[in-house]
Amino acid sequence: MRLSLKTKFTLATSVLVLAVVAVVSTLYLARLMRQTLRQASDTAGFVAQQVYDACGNALKEAAERGETPASFRAGDLRRYVRNAFDNSSTLNSLIESDMGISATIYEITISDADGIALVSSDASLRDRKIARRPPINSLVHAGIFQQMRELYGPTQTYEYSLPFQLTLSAPSDGAVPFGEIRVGLSSALIRGQILPGLVVAGYWALGAVLLSTLLAFVVSSIALSPIERISAQLDRISAGQFDPEPVVEQGDELGVVSTKIVGIGKQLRDVREIFSTLRENLDQVMSGLEDGLLLFNSEGRAVLVSPSVENFLDKPADELRGCHLQDIFPSRHPLRNVLEIQGNHIEPADGKEVTLEGIDGPKRIGVSAQIIRERGVRMGTLVTLRDVESLERIGSQLQVSERLAALGRVTAGVAHEVKNPLNSMRLWLEVLKGNMPVDPEPQQAVKMLDSEIDRLDRAVKTFLNFTKPLELNLQETDLRNLLDEVLDAARPSIVKAGLVLRTDMPSENLTVLVDRQFIHQAILNLLLNACDFTEAGGRITLGLRRTGDSAVISVEDSGRGIAPEDQKKIFQLFFTTRPGGTGIGLANTFRFVQLHNGRIDFESELGHGTIFRIELPLARRGETAEFGLRDLRRPVVAEKR
Repeated sequence: MRLSLKTKFTLATSVLVLAVVAVVSTLYLARLMRQTLRQASDTAGFVAQQVYDACGNALKEAAERGETPASFRAGDLRRYVRNAFDNSSTLNSLIESDMGISATIYEITISDADGIALVSSDASLRDRKIARRPPINSLVHAGIFQQMRELYGPTQTYEYSLPFQLTLSAPSDGAVPFGEIRVGLSSALIRGQILPGLVVAGYWALGAVLLSTLLAFVVSSIALSPIERISAQLDRISAGQFDPEPVVEQGDELGVVSTKIVGIGKQLRDVREIFSTLRENLDQVMSGLEDGLLLFNSEGRAVLVSPSVENFLDKPADELRGCHLQDIFPSRHPLRNVLEIQGNHIEPADGKEVTLEGIDGPKRIGVSAQIIRERGVRMGTLVTLRDVESLERIGSQLQVSERLAALGRVTAGVAHEVKNPLNSMRLWLEVLKGNMPVDPEPQQAVKMLDSEIDRLDRAVKTFLNFTKPLELNLQETDLRNLLDEVLDAARPSIVKAGLVLRTDMPSENLTVLVDRQFIHQAILNLLLNACDFTEAGGRITLGLRRTGDSAVISVEDSGRGIAPEDQKKIFQLFFTTRPGGTGIGLANTFRFVQLHNGRIDFESELGHGTIFRIELPLARRGETAEFGLRDLRRPVVAEKR
């Protein structure tokens, strides 16, 4: 159970007070016991002195009465002294009264030199030999722990003894020791004297502890209340709410801490904004990557996963982020052996290939792993997954682009050089027509020359239109409406070819930022091309769907398909397999799609038809773009029919 700071402070204060009270109580107990023992010893000494004086008076009274011992032998002396003490009413009364002087006195006994009791407050001890008891003075001068052990151990009796002598009448004997006065003190009675003081001290100690605990709770509540406000301030900062001013304005250390927290909050807010911007930029960059990137930390957990990883591992990037190596690449996974995974580490790899089974069949995947180090310490590993087939396809597309660009430059120069002579030939032909006689055969020859010059002029214009830069008129366009317009233009050709037209459109509106005329022409070229290569009774399907941040337009036919040897040349200028075709339509389609930062590709199987796909980026809210004149002779991505 976790304790709050207030509880800890209160408990600590209570423990400290309890320790102080325990020390003070111990000292008080030591002083109380020593004082009680000393008082008991002094009282016992006072009582013994009184009894001693009374014994002397009793012996004098016996001598005045003429009583003497029968002889000076020990037995006669004992009987003489005992009779003298028994006949002294003063001595007996004094012993009885002294028993009530102090509550610690257990008994008063007068014994002879052999320890035999002559007179005692306890009648059962008379004429009995009394064993020697520990002196009370030894307990008075003992240490505190010994005193506690003696007093609170088994009950025992201590005594205070005062010896007395007898003065004999024989001059040669003089005064001789005879006995002693013994005052017994019980440890139980001494404890009884100490107990009231201890009870009072205990009440005071308990009250002091309780009062200190209450005061500690009140003081801690007052002193720690700013910490609660600071804690709430930190909670708000962690939730993204930043206080403009300190919550504690007092001038002590807590006020300084609150002020510093406000400063840290401002810095954190700035860092958070920068991080948010960087993260958005990183997401945008990674969303456009074809390669799959996985960044693992030193513990083998994925901290960065690009969206394209889903194309390789068939799992969304969000599910893989934060997962361990063992979960992403379990045992028997093909990539596990290629990456040489050992525990939490991946061995460096470069240019390795592996075949993965996907939804669309097996894929050739290129795998590389780079170790990230900082000051020689391994911080993590970056794993890159590449579609080898796509790279090869892009390479061939780049070759096509370079050839188209070179061809465009050549045709532009040729067309320009040819156009000027054609204009001169047309002018001189008009002069010739005006000066010729009206003769059918020469007129027929001139007419034929005029027709051929027109045809050659149209070819030159086609070359120039294909190679010169075009200016885009971009506008937000609803693709469903645009496709309806394209279908209206292509429907007569589809009906004439005897084909069945199908459409597959989504319910949502997909908006793109395009030049309507160019995209209209690009899609129309695909539909007309499908009509030319599909037998009567076949079908053409025009589809539209959304994929991520892009819209995909598809034109599918059930025609005879494209031969494998022709698929790499399908978008090349002037390449055609249709009798009477120019080989410019699909090349223009490719150029128009490329102009809009889009992609065009196709799938075809001989005898089973072809499907073309045009992918265009969706328009973002508030997006504006300015396209100037662009060189359309340099395609980026293309595959052709």
